[in-house]
Parts: sequence; structure tokens; C-alpha cells
Amino acid sequence: MSFHTHLRAVQESAIEGFDHARLVDFMGAAWDWDVRQAEHSSGVAYSIEKVFASVNDLCQAGAALPEGLDGAWGLPVFGGRVLHDPKSPEAPFAVLDPAGTARAAVFLTAVPFDTLWDVAGAKLRDGFGPGWDADEIRGMHAGYHTGLRIFYERAAASGQAVAKAFWY
Repeated sequence: MSFHTHLRAVQESAIEGFDHARLVDFMGAAWDWDVRQAEHSSGVAYSIEKVFASVNDLCQAGAALPEGLDGAWGLPVFGGRVLHDPKSPEAPFAVLDPAGTARAAVFLTAVPFDTLWDVAGAKLRDGFGPGWDADEIRGMHAGYHTGLRIFYERAAASGQAVAKAFWY
């Protein structure tokens, strides 16, 4: 079973007026593995498998933020305008506007992984339970932090928004 968050950089004009159904269609168009691989390779998409809540916890570690970045810790994973399905209380889709995308990029660049890990690493390791190698957990989070930083830097440099799906 796949359980991941999927982010796609897109021009804001392409998603203006999106409702939940249109975002489901837009994100669903990239569900095909070949499409996802092509988008990942070109830098317009990024995914976090299974541990996206843990990566979000890393971003929210409580590390001191540079001036002007208050609240930016919540943008990279779950941040954005949530689009609700009128038939369900769950909202597995969100859109982060270009300004939020730029703030997320600045946050991920300005607050290094090691700073976040120093604050949150022990708690995140404990959340994985016994049998997990501490270096593997750290490496997984470092890789996702780097991937998010690169993705958001590219999207911000192009003035793009980010569409997000949380697939189960």
C-alpha cells in the first residue's frame, strides 16, 4: 500500500479557482509511475514516502528561526490552502501560493538540517521504535530535508505555487 505526500510545482494561474475535485484530477494525472518519475527527474515534483508526518515534525522542531520566518516551519509539508471534499471531513489536498513557496524555500535553506535534527532527532528516533538503526533514521530525514530544499528552491526561483496530495 502506498502512503505518501506528492508535491507538484505549478504556475499559480494553472490552479487559480481550483476546488477539491479539480485538484484531485490534477494530482491524479501524475499518479502513474512513469509520469511521477519524469516529473521527479525534471524537478517539478517531489514525494515523501510514508514518513511525511515525521518530516513535518522535523521542520517544526522549534529551532530558532531567522527574523521574518516565523511560522515558515509549517509550510514545506502540510502548509497551504487546504481544499476540502464536501463529502468527507478529511482534506488530503492543499495548495501553497508562490509567496508561501518562497518562504518554505528560505526556511529550508536558512535552517540547516543539523540544527533541526539537534532539536528533534531524539524524539523522531524514538518514534520509530526498536529495531530501527539511528543512522538510517537520521539519513532518511536528511535526504528528505535536502530533497524538499532543492524542490522548493526550484519552484520559488520560477515563481511557482505547490500543489500537494496526501495519498493513502
